[in-house]
This record gives sequence, structure tokens and C-alpha cells, in this order.
Amino acid sequence: MDLHLDLDSGVGVRAGLEEALRRAVRDGRLAPGTRLPSSRVLARDMGVARNTVAEAYGQLVAEGWLTACQGSGTWVTRGTFTESAPAPTAPVVSPSAGLTVSGAGESYPYNLRPGSPDLSSFPHEAWLAASRRALAAAPRNALGYADPRGQPELREALAEYLGRVRAVRTEPGLIVVCSGFTQATGLLGRALCGIGGRRIAVEALGFPDTQTILRNAGLETVRLPLDADGARVDRLAGEDALLCTPSHQFPTGVAMPPARRMSAVAWARERGAVIMEDDYDGEFRYDRQPVGALQGLAPNHVVYAGTTSKSLAPGLRLGWLVLPPHLLEPVAREKWLADRHAPVIDQLTLAQLIVSGAYDRHVRRMRGHYRRRRDRLVTAVTRHAPRVRVTGLAAGMHAVLELPADGPGEAELVTRAERQGLALAGISLYGSGAGPALVVGYGTPPEHAFAGALERLCAVLGS
Repeated sequence: MDLHLDLDSGVGVRAGLEEALRRAVRDGRLAPGTRLPSSRVLARDMGVARNTVAEAYGQLVAEGWLTACQGSGTWVTRGTFTESAPAPTAPVVSPSAGLTVSGAGESYPYNLRPGSPDLSSFPHEAWLAASRRALAAAPRNALGYADPRGQPELREALAEYLGRVRAVRTEPGLIVVCSGFTQATGLLGRALCGIGGRRIAVEALGFPDTQTILRNAGLETVRLPLDADGARVDRLAGEDALLCTPSHQFPTGVAMPPARRMSAVAWARERGAVIMEDDYDGEFRYDRQPVGALQGLAPNHVVYAGTTSKSLAPGLRLGWLVLPPHLLEPVAREKWLADRHAPVIDQLTLAQLIVSGAYDRHVRRMRGHYRRRRDRLVTAVTRHAPRVRVTGLAAGMHAVLELPADGPGEAELVTRAERQGLALAGISLYGSGAGPALVVGYGTPPEHAFAGALERLCAVLGS
């Protein structure tokens, strides 16, 4: 299982690990009864010696924070004291509270456009097994009209998972399950407009539809420039909200550094503004510890948005918003008016997948799968097109290929690729202020087509 911990660099490794675990238990991110990764797995993920983890676990068992059972693993002790005050508290919301109750590139044989996972790797057997368990355990009334926030089983599973893996501070009552990031953006946009929001800053590079969705919700969008550290939050002024991708900017792939994150949070607090955090590819980081969610720094000002579109499949249409208390009812109302609630059986299936550990195992497997593809891409491009610089490699399922200024441009290379049956995307498709470059989705092709797609890409770049 995955576990996100922030180690204090001012103390020794073992002491830092012990304190990080205590802190995660105290603030409620690791709930009583939560099973921890094995010492071998955590040591590998943290880049420390296995004995260091084993000794830290042993110390916390002695102090009563953890419970260990030979052959069964290590758990957070049930009844452990937690300090729940830092996390926001969910107001009680019923379905009737304030509510009215009653691919581009698919036509080509080879596709390296970004934005889609390897669908051939979807965990069919695990999903089927989880679906059977979910249906067997579901009460009859689960299939009726339900809470617009989503099924409680899924919201509870997400609260535990996001706290453990992404350092999100929340509780199940503050989560709204929705139909992917597209709907999440529209719901939040309409909710912000309904409480007086007028302008939202959006990164100058990103998915083109995002600004259209926000404008249709009634908000004015303001393009925020980027640099090597991500969104230029120092350019924020009178906006009421900000939408950004701090852990893995799309498409550049950069992560927002700590100082800039703190500046964004300070701006939101000073203005009483809202930050919508798109945790794009948050699970897939390769070269260092995963970057924790921005939401953990300011849960009363940051809306955390996540989906299964990259970790499982976009066709599931399952996503979630983790909300500050003051936005819960406006967003839940918009969800009810949009489509009542997300599909119940799919929600219960995903909850079973998370609780059983199958979701963790799938994400971990795919992390290795995409890392190997990334390495093959870098090796091939370096060999066949040495003047092309490959960047944005620390996380995700795509890379940016920066083109030499005196060579073929984006449009010419995209056209060449199409003649060879390969779909590519230039960075200009996602906005202005960068390039010339190609955005290559190495996660997109099915496994049997990846080698052929890579071969055609190298032929296009090297011709």
C-alpha cells in the first residue's frame, strides 16, 4: 500500500520517520485500524534502509501508537488519540438541504497523444471481483435516489486513501463524488458564481476545454503565465479563485516548489479566495517522493479534485471534489441539479477496490509500467534525435519533447506523423507561451502497439 509521509530534514532519518508517523496519526490522516505498508515496501518507497523502518515501527509499537502482529502486519492502534481540529468539519447535509428533490487520435493505428492511460492494463478481474462483493453487500435502498455527495462507502474509502497517499486533510462528509474532472470543474464554477465569484485565474497552458467550462459556468477566466516552477502566483491580483496543477503541471510536467505553494495559500487566505487543485497524475511519480497535495496546507481554502481517469480508465466517469465546509452545500446542490448523483454500483465497486487494497496494488503496478515506458522513450529519442530535449519526466504519463529552433516545427512534425499513422500533439494545442515542442503521451498506446508507436515517432523526429 502507498503511504505519503513528510520527513523533517532537521533530524535523523529514523527520528524523522517516527515523528512523521506520529503526526499522521495525531492529525487523523492515518485513522485507527489503518494497515501500514510492510517495512520492506516503505523502506523502498522512502529510499531508506529496511532496518530503519523496522526500528521506527518497533519504537511506535512500544509507545502504543502502532500494533504489530506476527504474519499479519502493522496497524495504527485502535483508540489512538488524534487531533482532529486542524481538519475542517463537515456540516450535516441531506439530499433535500437547499436542494430540489424529486478522443482525439483514435482513428490512427498508433496514438501518442497525451491524456489517456493504457486501457489494455485495466484490472478487469479485480474490478469484477469488487463489483460482486459490492452488490452482495449493498442494501436494497442503495439503488434508489441517493445523497448527491455520493455513496458513504466510497466517501469513507476516499477520505482514508487520500489522507494516506496524498496528504489530504478531510472527512467523508466533505467529499462530493462526480463524473470526472470535467463535471467537477463545472460544478465548482457554478457554485462559485452562485456565491458571488466573478473571476478565476487559469494556467496559460492546460486543457483547452477547462476555460470554456468555467466561462459557461458564468466566470471570467484570466490566463496566468508559467515559468520553470509552474504557475506565476505572484501575478495573481483581484481574482476570486485559481485553478492550478501544483503537483504535476499539464503539459509542462513541473511541480510547484514549496515557497510558491505557500505564496498561493497566503494569497487565498488574504483574499478569502478559493484554489481548485487539479491533482493531475498525482499517483504516478517516479524519481523522488510523491509531492503531497496543496490541500493539506489550507483545507479551508483549497478544493482538491481527483479522478480515476488516469489511474483506471476515463470511461468509468468517476471523480471527486474534497471541499471546504462553506462550499459543500453549493456544490452538492449543483450536483443534484446536474444528474442527481454518480452511478451507485460503480461507486460501491470503487470503494471495495480501495478498501481491499486492490486499487493500491494496481496503481503500484502501473507506476512501474509507465516508468519503463518513459525510460524506453527517453532512450529511443536520445539515440535517434539527439538534438531533441526530453523534459517533464518526473511524473505522469507524458513527456515534453523540446524541438530545436532551426529544425521542423510542431505542425510539420504532426503532419509527418499522421502520414505514418501516428497521432501526435504539439504543445501549442494547449495554449501559448511555450514551444516549439511535442507533448508525447507514452501511457496511451496499448502494450502491443507501444513499440510500433515509438518506432514511428523516432522516424518522424529523425527524418
